[in-house]
Amino acid sequence: MPKGIVMAEFLLELFSEEIPARMQKRAAEDLNRLIIEGLKNNALTFDSSFSQVTPHRLCVVVEGLISKQPNIINERRGPRVDAPDVAVEGFLKSVGLTRNDLEERGTSKGKFLFAIINNAGQETKDILPKIIDSAIRAMPWPKSMRWGRNSFRWVRPLHHILAVFDKRKLEGHLNLGDDILEYANMTKGHRFLAPQSFEVESFSDYREKLKKAFVVIDREERKSIIMERAQNLAIARGIELKSDPSLLEEACGLIEWPNPLIGKIQHEFMTLPPEALVCAMRSHQKYFALIDHDGELSPNFITISNMTSDSKRNETTVNGNERVLSARLSDAKFFWDQDRAIKLSSRIPALANIKFYEKLGTLGEKMVRVEALGVYLSKWVPNTDKVSLKRAIQLAKADLTTSMVGEFPELQGIMGSYFAHNDGESDAVCLAIKEHHSPQGPSDLCPTAPLSVVVSLADKIDTLVGFFAINEKPTGSKDPFALRRYALGIIRLIRENSLRLPLQEVVTKSLALYPEFKHENGLIDFIMERLRIFLRNSGTRHDLISSIFAAGNDDDINRLIDRIEALEKFLSSDDGDSLLVAYRRAANIVAIESKKDGISFTSKPDTDLFQSEEERNVMEALARVVASLPTIMERQEFNKATEALTTLREPVDAYFLNVIVNSDDPLLRKNRLKTLDLIVSTMNTVADFSVLET
Repeated sequence: MPKGIVMAEFLLELFSEEIPARMQKRAAEDLNRLIIEGLKNNALTFDSSFSQVTPHRLCVVVEGLISKQPNIINERRGPRVDAPDVAVEGFLKSVGLTRNDLEERGTSKGKFLFAIINNAGQETKDILPKIIDSAIRAMPWPKSMRWGRNSFRWVRPLHHILAVFDKRKLEGHLNLGDDILEYANMTKGHRFLAPQSFEVESFSDYREKLKKAFVVIDREERKSIIMERAQNLAIARGIELKSDPSLLEEACGLIEWPNPLIGKIQHEFMTLPPEALVCAMRSHQKYFALIDHDGELSPNFITISNMTSDSKRNETTVNGNERVLSARLSDAKFFWDQDRAIKLSSRIPALANIKFYEKLGTLGEKMVRVEALGVYLSKWVPNTDKVSLKRAIQLAKADLTTSMVGEFPELQGIMGSYFAHNDGESDAVCLAIKEHHSPQGPSDLCPTAPLSVVVSLADKIDTLVGFFAINEKPTGSKDPFALRRYALGIIRLIRENSLRLPLQEVVTKSLALYPEFKHENGLIDFIMERLRIFLRNSGTRHDLISSIFAAGNDDDINRLIDRIEALEKFLSSDDGDSLLVAYRRAANIVAIESKKDGISFTSKPDTDLFQSEEERNVMEALARVVASLPTIMERQEFNKATEALTTLREPVDAYFLNVIVNSDDPLLRKNRLKTLDLIVSTMNTVADFSVLET
């Protein structure tokens, strides 16, 4: 570090009205990233940085930040030494120097004038305001707003900016258009419990004073407090907290001073389906559910208060939350009782009045297509009863006409399974209705019951085929119809149930059920790209995936994955590793030498031109492999295919050791290049080894 440069801490807090919980974590990461980029772009080095966020504040801390830019020496070459005076004077003017300041240096092109320009580094405190301003304006909010008469847009109205460097307030401001926010070394605590302003000089000072003012700035600490205290409340009553990571993330973004409280659910509401109870609590009220030791829902809930723990206040808060929940559950119970009075099957005709999507008809028409596709798919899913299958598909969407699903849309299918059970439908049919949306992500449970698998597959394939047929495809990061999720669901259903499904054939059948459409517009490629991503996310090397995909068109997902696993096993062996080296050597020689005189490889090597045992041995080994591979590949015995390749190792190694490919005899050279090309093409029937990395 240059002499006189000291390291200091920079603290930034942007205090605003309440930031939506779903945006907070990403916003803190974005602000930290933008500040870091600004520092690096200005040659301001630092030790570390981190961000924190609460509903009202975004905070970035940079530690070990240099107090001044380093001096920068720039060198510029000017005209030749003997250049006209006009050229020299123009150069001097551009660099702000005199003729005596220039150096003369000899180069390969002659003697030139050089200017050495010393740029003194600026003070960090003078650069930071520009970095802050740029970072604030570059925040990529999903939605933003203006307030007052200001032209500036942000997620919510900004109230103040705390900016402290080296324990001193930074001089600067943010121009909002109509208003100005001057930087300060002041912030405030909890909006109700400690709204008074106070000074801070460092992050440790900031954190401690905020905690005294009823604000826990650390997001992870707030989550830990919620979990620990909520679990203690549950344990004290002999019950358990139901795991709900996404609700924990959201609850953490709603409070600055977490105070979990436990309330009761009235006994009359416990007859509701547990999913409806949990949905009413978490989606609308952000309450945590509790379960007993048998895994059944307990008549309790936990709410997270944003106030201090005081017995009287706690009691008032709990009573208020119990009343609000009771009102919502009263509506749910009314809908539940009302909906059960009507048979689910009698609701099927009403699907004809619900539009699935513009150009794709009604839900009634969709279910006719899904039924036909499901019957077609059933031949690849053992033990599928076609009568039950048709019944499950006919009923799968019928609950969309119920009041319960109108109130809780996320329970579509789940509520249908309860209504079907109430009507006396079979367990398999009820389960298929419940699971026909699953899986909905990379980690939730995937259906395994035959009926559930077929209904879910048929529904997802019909949706994908329809949207691709009308060219409503995902673009970039936009996927309004969750088509990537549908594709992942299809992949998981096929993989986790070991289905040998010919995707192209199935998609063609599905498309035929849309008589007005003729093209699937790249759907197979889309699913295969999602398969690539699925495999990479599962830890599979990208070059192994590319190698198998490049070896030929194959739309059987399980066959592709089996081939990738066989290739991975093969390459991890000594034989596989050695053969890959030999393959690369052969491919490189063929590529280089064949270009020299345009050799064609349409014919096999001429055995009459062989001059050594090594040539005959490698040809015999290749002949055996070439003869056996078609049957092995047809039987999908991919480990045997790679085992067949291992028989090439010794003769190929011996060939390279004892045979000179680039013989002086043109006929021998051409024949030996054909042998190398045969090695390459034979190995490429199993996988494209050219795309594999070392």
